[in-house]
Amino acid sequence: MARETKETKQKNREFEKEKEELKLRFVQTAHIMWGRELDELTSNEIYQTVAATAKQYISDNWIKTNKAYAERQDKQVYYFSIEFLMGRLLKSNLLNLGIEEVVKEVLADFHLDLSKTFEEEPDAGLGNGGLGRLAACFIDSLAARSLPGHGCSIRYQYGLFEQKIINGNQVEIPDNWLKDGFAWEYRKPDKAIDVKFGGNAYMAKQPDGRLKPVYENPMTVMAVPYDVPIVGYHNNTVNTLRLWNAEVNKDFSDYGYLTKEQIQQKNEYRTFVESITRFLYPDDSTYAGRRMRLIQEYFLVSAGVQSIVRHYKKTGMDIHDFGKKIAIHINDTHPALCVAELMRILVDEEELSWNESWSITKNTIAYTNHTILPEALEKWPVEMFKPLLPRIYMIIDEINRRWLIDVRARYPQNEDKVHALSIIQDGMVHMARLAVVGSHSVNGVAKIHTQILKDTTLHDFYEYNPRMFNNKTNGITHRRWLMGANPELSSLIDETIGSQRWRRQPEMLELLNDYVDDKAFLTEIGKIKRIRKAGLAAYVKEHNGIEVDPDSIFDLQVKRIHSYKRQLMNVLHIMYQYHKLKTDKDYTMLPTTYFFGGKAAPGYFIAKETIRLINAVADKVNQDPETNDKLKVIFIENFGVSIGELVYPAAEVSEQISTASKEASGTGNMKFMMNGAITLGTLDGANVEIRDAVGGDANFVLFGLRAEEVLNYYANGGYSAWDEYNQNEQVKLVVDQLVDGTYGDFRSLHDYFIQDNDEFFILKDLKAYTEAHEEIYNRYQKRYAWLRSAAVNIANSGWFSSDRTISEYASEIWQIKPSKIL
Repeated sequence: MARETKETKQKNREFEKEKEELKLRFVQTAHIMWGRELDELTSNEIYQTVAATAKQYISDNWIKTNKAYAERQDKQVYYFSIEFLMGRLLKSNLLNLGIEEVVKEVLADFHLDLSKTFEEEPDAGLGNGGLGRLAACFIDSLAARSLPGHGCSIRYQYGLFEQKIINGNQVEIPDNWLKDGFAWEYRKPDKAIDVKFGGNAYMAKQPDGRLKPVYENPMTVMAVPYDVPIVGYHNNTVNTLRLWNAEVNKDFSDYGYLTKEQIQQKNEYRTFVESITRFLYPDDSTYAGRRMRLIQEYFLVSAGVQSIVRHYKKTGMDIHDFGKKIAIHINDTHPALCVAELMRILVDEEELSWNESWSITKNTIAYTNHTILPEALEKWPVEMFKPLLPRIYMIIDEINRRWLIDVRARYPQNEDKVHALSIIQDGMVHMARLAVVGSHSVNGVAKIHTQILKDTTLHDFYEYNPRMFNNKTNGITHRRWLMGANPELSSLIDETIGSQRWRRQPEMLELLNDYVDDKAFLTEIGKIKRIRKAGLAAYVKEHNGIEVDPDSIFDLQVKRIHSYKRQLMNVLHIMYQYHKLKTDKDYTMLPTTYFFGGKAAPGYFIAKETIRLINAVADKVNQDPETNDKLKVIFIENFGVSIGELVYPAAEVSEQISTASKEASGTGNMKFMMNGAITLGTLDGANVEIRDAVGGDANFVLFGLRAEEVLNYYANGGYSAWDEYNQNEQVKLVVDQLVDGTYGDFRSLHDYFIQDNDEFFILKDLKAYTEAHEEIYNRYQKRYAWLRSAAVNIANSGWFSSDRTISEYASEIWQIKPSKIL
């Protein structure tokens, strides 16, 4: 006891010393930045000052990390992704530095609230959905595991869009997230790269008879890197997220003695350059929008790969060993041109032989597939691709020529197989095929997804080389989604298992399995859930103007709006419940609040109509005094990472209801699970592994068609939405309500179901989905059994940490090892 008191006193002394040092830094930083006293600063200036103070702690370790990697010549991985959905960084950086509590007390001494300061930071507009959020989790885990790995993406001036709901409709407002600057970035103009478009490329014969590539008259765009530090958890490691911005050269503004035509040309060039990094995901419903996407993708790839090679050579390592020291990872097909760009550099600039260059490229690059949806497997028309990237097209054409020689040798007289495996086919350049052919590893992101890739989407490639295919089930960073988003639950876990080691080793959450029958523990879980529900209810009151009951069931579906994710099925079920409440006096249901959140792509009409229907139903239901003590519907506007940190801990039911076989993995399901929500879902994506982890259907509510049934319908037909409509009274009721004026005119959705034959089997699964909700109600009434299921979900969520996923990538694909920074 005396020793414990002595240790506590020592910790307190150290804390006070750290606090005084940080307070001094904070005040000095404010004076330097603003030239004013603290009480004269705006809330945003306080945020900027706290961030600048944190950066002083970060920068020393950043320098040490980069120096250590170079001196040790550690193998490093570069993770290319068209998006990184980072969320706010101040809180996570303070958490990872271990100074959040100290900063909180320093600000309190000046009558400032750290939680209010967090809210001043905008969400970085660098991503949209699961792909970008996964990438953000991965680079967080790389740093937390002391692994030498960095992110590479684009610095978009505008994010996807800011979503406003006006008269029930989604309206897209430009997301000008950079209007006040980005506190965490460092512009590095001395590391700029030239990226070339257009022009003319050909092979010229040399005097010695060799052929040499010639690239004439290209348009050059300057790519300037903005580096963002990625802070490891309590380990001194600081890796880098490099964001590329398209800019004109600094001497460009010198117009001198130019003709009117020359001035116009310069202005057109400036407009083109600045458009490259202006928007995340240009509208691909037009030719110009699709062309800009291709420009963006090559801009990212060329700048990133050139920068990697340049840095590698600067360290003095041999270019012939490049594949032994560098790993490049392609996150989905957007960065697939890494294959051709690396080949261009090795062949054209380093003058290595084609065969050696190809060997290095294959050993360097690995590819993650994220979808089986055909429309998401990118392909580009040759007539667009070739004039825009002439040298890259030549390289891909040569890769394909040599590849098909091997294919024909393996499958003689089988041109169907050649057609299925060709990178350039039917006038299109296929990015997924290029990524597979140019990589040494191809992975899916959940067991069922990987199996479907092998069986269908990439079956011909799997058959050709099965050893390169593997699974890496996705994960999430528990530091943001549990420790940061739910501090009350995190503290309860500390107290229950008697250790904070799970914060570094999330797999230790399994120790909670020893307490899932402890009523005192379960009671505390229930209290914390009530606190988080009250927090979400307060947010809804402030932003939606609607009172929701924190004691009702909180049922949530928050994700990108897409027909295969089946938000439509959710709202049809709500329409049915409302009808029963109004017409059947014997119908009973537990008070439930349904929450939706997510954005629809601007050109995706059915998804936008889905949002309109959800809001139409919400308006009717929420204003009905006869039922609104039983049923509420909330659409959370502009859902993103920061709102997610409020939403996930409040959920009790996690809606993971995508059509089986369509969702690659999902990560929202893991965030809900980690915070104690029960999954109501299909056997799709990572739902399969979540169900296994929690012990099956005792702690998971399953419904719906299985993947093999869905795939059989797609392959052989036999499904009729018209039959479902005529044979199922519930289906007919709600489909008719789309056009009978109950909620307005939704003929578009009615026809989508009936005339388009319900492509994602929403009507087919509606009855089973309704029965699953009845099961939810049955379980929820048994309070301790429900809380036990919540505890089981929390206890078995550690395996779904991205730390585990990244460790698998590191050892099994990239062959990189931890590099401790002292």
